[in-house]
Parts: sequence; structure tokens; C-alpha cells
Amino acid sequence: MLRSAVTSGGRADVVSRFGNWQRTVVSRMRGRERDAGAGFVEYAGLLIIIAGIFTMIDGLGLDGAISGAIMDAVSNVIGG
Repeated sequence: MLRSAVTSGGRADVVSRFGNWQRTVVSRMRGRERDAGAGFVEYAGLLIIIAGIFTMIDGLGLDGAISGAIMDAVSNVIGG
């Protein structure tokens, strides 16, 4: 489709579309509508993932094993 547009004299149309795309990208990066950071949806997704990990650890009974391993590591570091 792009090749037929270029060969049939539609080169200006392709250049115009590229220019529009370029302006849109630049305005999103630098303009008023730029993505300034993570939004509510990203934070909510992250919280859901973290809650799922904690639920899985608790459900599998790994909480005691993990805390025991941390206590052993701390004891080794402080020489206790």
C-alpha cells in the first residue's frame, strides 16, 4: 500500500502523514499532553501484583522459611 502511494504520485501524502506523526510524537514528548509519569492504572496494577505475591507466599507457607533465611543471614553478618 505504501509503495503504491509513492509510485502513483502520492509521495506528498506519505510525507504529510509522516510529518503529522512526527509532530504528534514530539508534542507527546515535550508538550502539554506529555506522559509525565505513572498513572493510577499503573500503580493499581503494581499493587495487585504485590498483593498476589504476598498471598502466594502466605498460601504456600513460605513466610516462615523466608523469615528464617533472613534471620540466618542477619545473624551471619552481625556475627551472632
